[in-house]
Amino acid sequence: MNCHTATFMQKFNNKVVLLSPLDWGLGHTTRCIAIIRLLIDKGNTVLVACNHTQKTILTDEFPQLEFFPLEGYNIVYSKNKKVLPLKLLIQLPKLLSAIINEHLWLRKMVKHQKIDIIISDNRFGFYSKRIPCVFITHQLTIKAPFNWIESLLRRINYSFINRFAACWVPDFEGTQNIAGTLSHPKRLPLIPTQYIGPLTRFTPLSVNNESTTYDCCIIISGPEPQRSLLEKILLAQLPHVDKRFLLVRGVLHHQAPAIISPTNTTIVPHLKGQALNQAIHQSAMIITRSGYTSVMELLALQKKMIVIPTPGQTEQEYLAQLLTERKWAIGMEQTSFQLSEAMDMATDFPFQLPLLAKDYLSDIIDQTFAKL
Repeated sequence: MNCHTATFMQKFNNKVVLLSPLDWGLGHTTRCIAIIRLLIDKGNTVLVACNHTQKTILTDEFPQLEFFPLEGYNIVYSKNKKVLPLKLLIQLPKLLSAIINEHLWLRKMVKHQKIDIIISDNRFGFYSKRIPCVFITHQLTIKAPFNWIESLLRRINYSFINRFAACWVPDFEGTQNIAGTLSHPKRLPLIPTQYIGPLTRFTPLSVNNESTTYDCCIIISGPEPQRSLLEKILLAQLPHVDKRFLLVRGVLHHQAPAIISPTNTTIVPHLKGQALNQAIHQSAMIITRSGYTSVMELLALQKKMIVIPTPGQTEQEYLAQLLTERKWAIGMEQTSFQLSEAMDMATDFPFQLPLLAKDYLSDIIDQTFAKL
């Protein structure tokens, strides 16, 4: 390390970073693991504001972290995708109230804690005028049925994002990207916006065909009641498919009601990061939601996957269609999902998994801290 590099690293470590992920599913929380790990490796102190479920996930990875209780937006989804837009619209006052409350909470936090940098993963109110703030999102475009609604949503989205000092987009710049128009709109926010590459908590492991334990690992995730509805569909079909399955239910152990496992299936409520990484490597195929974090992690591991978007979540429905068109995955609808048909289709599907570019998150963290 030369003298200039040593001086630079000394300047941009030993910072106190306050980070808070959104609570819509666990994807926002788990994708922050890579950022937290890098920040700690660089000698920074990381504080996390989150709810109890998020704390449980992050404590498994970082037992040394200091947590501060902060509730999320607590959005409730519907069983019927057709009424979901109306249900979300009805909850808009609650959403705005949560954004205001988290902003007020942060103002008190900044007053009483020594904080150098704030990082918000999709929490609109988690910014301060007194401290440099970074906003993380892959969803610069919010998909909607009509262009004029998309345009309106983008203006609202950017009105919040532009209150931050910088925006990090977890995707690649250019045409070889993961999220398509979600992360690559025609117009970017006014603040400095950087593409930081995909975020993943997993690392590739050395495995061979003999170490394949399961024909398919099924990872259920997402908000209720849709998580339970998909689980019910799968449990009814698993006994009738002559394959070896691992079903990860996506609920914490203390929240998991007991269910009977079919003879061909191993069922677990939840797997911690390294255990889930191992299970994915030991599986020939993955069935999961088309949530963006799940897609990033599985593409980074070069895993063949079948993705089932959460009904009514336009982002996931768009990603499932995009991945299928690119032959990176097979997208299938939840309401008509047939497990046997999906496994047969995957056998003949001409997967063309992309080779993702080198990770450069570490350099971007240094660059951003230097500018801020």
